[in-house]
Amino acid sequence: MKNIIKYLLLPVVLVGFTACTNLDEELKDRYTENFDPSNPGVGIKNNVNKAQPNDGLQGAFSSLLGWHATNGGFFGIQELGTDEAVITQKGGDWYDGGAYIKVHKHEFTPQTWEINSVWTNAYGGIFKVNTLLADDAINADAGKVAQLKTLRAYLYWVLLDVFGNVKIVTVAGEDAPQATRQEVFDFVESELTEAIADLPGGRHDYGRVSQAAAYGLLSRLYLNAEVYTGTQRYQDAIDAADAVLAMPEYTLSADFHSIFTPDNVDNSEHIFVIPFDESTGQNSFWSQMTLHYPSQLTYKLQQQPWNGFSTLEDFYNSFDDGDDRKAASFIAGPQYDLFGAPILDLAFDKADDGPEIVYTPEINELAPNASRQAGARFGKFSFKIGQSPNADNDFPIIRLGEIYLNKAEALCRLNNDWANGEAWDLIQVLRDRANAGAPAAQTEGEFLAERGREMFVEEIRRTDRIRFGVYCDAYWEKPDDSANAETHKLMAIPFDQIQASATGSYPLDQNPGY
Repeated sequence: MKNIIKYLLLPVVLVGFTACTNLDEELKDRYTENFDPSNPGVGIKNNVNKAQPNDGLQGAFSSLLGWHATNGGFFGIQELGTDEAVITQKGGDWYDGGAYIKVHKHEFTPQTWEINSVWTNAYGGIFKVNTLLADDAINADAGKVAQLKTLRAYLYWVLLDVFGNVKIVTVAGEDAPQATRQEVFDFVESELTEAIADLPGGRHDYGRVSQAAAYGLLSRLYLNAEVYTGTQRYQDAIDAADAVLAMPEYTLSADFHSIFTPDNVDNSEHIFVIPFDESTGQNSFWSQMTLHYPSQLTYKLQQQPWNGFSTLEDFYNSFDDGDDRKAASFIAGPQYDLFGAPILDLAFDKADDGPEIVYTPEINELAPNASRQAGARFGKFSFKIGQSPNADNDFPIIRLGEIYLNKAEALCRLNNDWANGEAWDLIQVLRDRANAGAPAAQTEGEFLAERGREMFVEEIRRTDRIRFGVYCDAYWEKPDDSANAETHKLMAIPFDQIQASATGSYPLDQNPGY
């Protein structure tokens, strides 16, 4: 009984000191809809981990930790400012100088901190790769060199995708002139194609890469080649995807949810992963960055969440209710503690919200007084009962589901035929796994929607929307910025980096339009 009393009273401690807000829009009636609570956790209590190879490459591969699956860095740039994710201002919470509001509205500047974070993290990883490549023992092992170059190619793909015109540095501590986007594309392509022969075949070692990762990254690179260089490479995208699909070591997981759970180590669909772990591979914050503060009670989390990210209502509604990916991806409806009692926010606005936490798909406004419990929350990378802020869920940079999508889209684009039968057969394989039935239509717009349903919060939405030509379209609380479509295909070169390079041999030039 003492434990029950403790958990029922804890919401007062958690939220009692948070200032109340005053919502302008009446939402009370929308909180009475009948929802089935979702994402109760997978019941895992123990840490699930696997040792990575003792090969001397850990220093480089660990550079991927810390800027994925968090509110800043590459994850923030790829998801915020799209139709998938938003951080609303909840009174004094999550204002942060308007940073997240500006990203949502595409008010990017060279001072946007998330942009600088992408730059510093990518180049930090490149420095670690270059340092290891200078080690004589590692440099004598062709397989290790190939793995490091594949990792470096991925890091340069990030820079290619976000900034375009960056410095190609292959020796630690040296400077280099700023390359064009075409030159960076050519570098990434050559690094991957040259590495393939020396990469291990078959399934990758845990936390490392094999030939499948190189081919998978090439399929993504070629699919976006027209955006990056102005030249179509769709047949090359198909060929690279086919190379992965021919590998029997990688198979689609029968259960979509299992790809992303806290115990997803060595999932059959994972091709290139970041091996997050609560003890040895930290800085993945799924529960923290999306759940409301009292949701700590639902999962017995070790620390209080931050009540930040949610998804947009239209994106949530783009899933059919029978699509298993909807239940696997979102948390919506009334929320309860481990004993089945409703969890409470005692700082709710009495005119509009009730004290019981109900995650509603509809959000009243972006700012300044968004409802504290509005917006379906991220549930795709599900939570462990009793987990620390550092999640165990391995994060797939490349997985087999994307390869199906890449080939299907390239088939459609190759002949400008969005009803291509082979392409939709590939899509149907993914939909069948999710019990989603047949697609509503065979159109370009439906194809983009399908990529969203399959790849939600996997750091590809900004890239996809740019390729489909809709990145600057208007949507909820975001005005049309199509006048800046060419400019916004790239982010600004960060102000801090331009300043730092100004006195060097190769000063950086700003991207056009900033």
